[in-house]
Amino acid sequence: MKGENINLTDRSSMSQQDSSMRQRIRQALMTQRTPTVTVLSSLLAVQDALSYLPNEAMEETSSFIGASVNDVWAVASFYTNFRSTPPARHTIEICWGPSCHMTGAPALLQNSLGALGLSGEDDTNDGNVTLKYNTCLGACSQAPAISVDHKIIGRMESKRLLDLISDLYSSGSTG
Repeated sequence: MKGENINLTDRSSMSQQDSSMRQRIRQALMTQRTPTVTVLSSLLAVQDALSYLPNEAMEETSSFIGASVNDVWAVASFYTNFRSTPPARHTIEICWGPSCHMTGAPALLQNSLGALGLSGEDDTNDGNVTLKYNTCLGACSQAPAISVDHKIIGRMESKRLLDLISDLYSSGSTG
């Protein structure tokens, strides 16, 4: 093996799973809605399709855009909303905008952290729930607001949130 060149990106030796992932990424890149294709818009399209950005997304985006892999990683690592690992089964986002903050978001956040056994924004150890802070869900008139699996729920109260978390574990429903 010494001195032998091994091309780690040789597509003929990729696993079926890797090939399928790359195909899904390319499909997301090729079907972007806007005519202006940038690194950011491309990464957003991939994350919308896969719910996260695997390493293959950096390589495929780089190739698609004609940018370096380093440039793609720079954009992906700058924005905190990009994930490099698959999210948990359910996602709870607690709005942290001014209206929500003033009407009860801090209590919602503390109660959800306790119920989920987390110390901050993270995934539960069992992979069931991802907890995220959101700077604005756009539901100020219904503050405090949360989002569960992309469904906005307004006028949230701590007991209702704890019941919702319990429901996610017991029945898999989203409230």
